[in-house]
Amino acid sequence: METLELVHNQLPDKLLCISSNGLSLLEYIPRLAELNVSHVTITVNAVDPIIGSQIYEWIHYNKKTYFGVEGATLLLQRQTESIKLLKLYGITVKINTVVVPRVNEHHVHEIAKYVADLGADVQNCIPLIPVEGTPFGTLYEPSASTMRTIRAKTSVHINQMIHCARCRADAVGLLGDDKSAETKRLIAPVNKLSFVEKPYIAVTSSDGITINQHLGEVSNLWIYQVRKGNVELLEKRPIVFTENNRWTDISNALSDCAALLVSGIGPTPLEILKGKGIFVEALEGQIQKHVEALFFGKALPKSSLRLAGNCGVGGKCSGAGTGCS
Repeated sequence: METLELVHNQLPDKLLCISSNGLSLLEYIPRLAELNVSHVTITVNAVDPIIGSQIYEWIHYNKKTYFGVEGATLLLQRQTESIKLLKLYGITVKINTVVVPRVNEHHVHEIAKYVADLGADVQNCIPLIPVEGTPFGTLYEPSASTMRTIRAKTSVHINQMIHCARCRADAVGLLGDDKSAETKRLIAPVNKLSFVEKPYIAVTSSDGITINQHLGEVSNLWIYQVRKGNVELLEKRPIVFTENNRWTDISNALSDCAALLVSGIGPTPLEILKGKGIFVEALEGQIQKHVEALFFGKALPKSSLRLAGNCGVGGKCSGAGTGCS
């Protein structure tokens, strides 16, 4: 709320939007309306508490934890009240629904009817991204044909948003305006790095096996190349630190590298390295498979990716605390 208020004070005509699961949204709605918040997205994955209990193991609200059907019922009540009040204030309501095979896949049209009756304006049905090691990690991602069928059924009740790419590129385009082709074009360069002028990839690692070091911790870099069609270690390259800026010294050590893979990096070095034309990605996992993915133009595993540029922000660092920002 403080962030919204600061932005509104500086830019009173700027339209603002937020996303929420709806659990604690209700009491903030009058203030959101005063701050010119025009759009609110609420994630509603079930309107049947029994199905909801299969998605949410527990709900924590007002310093108390509710389990199973009781928790799912509470969440639905809060979401229902929030949607009603948002519409009383004239705020556009978008509903996000994650389509989970075998759980709510055949329930989505009921969600659509329920939220439409409350006055919601548009729904975005999002296919599940299974992540290994999570409760839904063994499920599969709904197919394109399944999603088309679901959207056809739900569109009877509420307008469907069809261009969402489930990432930052979701900001491209307008509701109802399919920009998926343009979105793919815009993000394509990330997965198609050129290794002609800069043939190497650098990695931060303490053991040469996993990507496990923040940039602020390193004194050397593991440099990889493709040789005769195989990815192999070129060298363990020491960083020569001078009295100049630390990040400039690191960027100089990366002058022949097209990409850098780190487990954590702050905003300042991220900006400097990108300014030098170096692709930087924060992730964790085995070096070999991630380096191979970049060299051969494959997508990096979503489960490995971390948020680049936030290390050290607000004094928070999950590494050694040696100054990633």
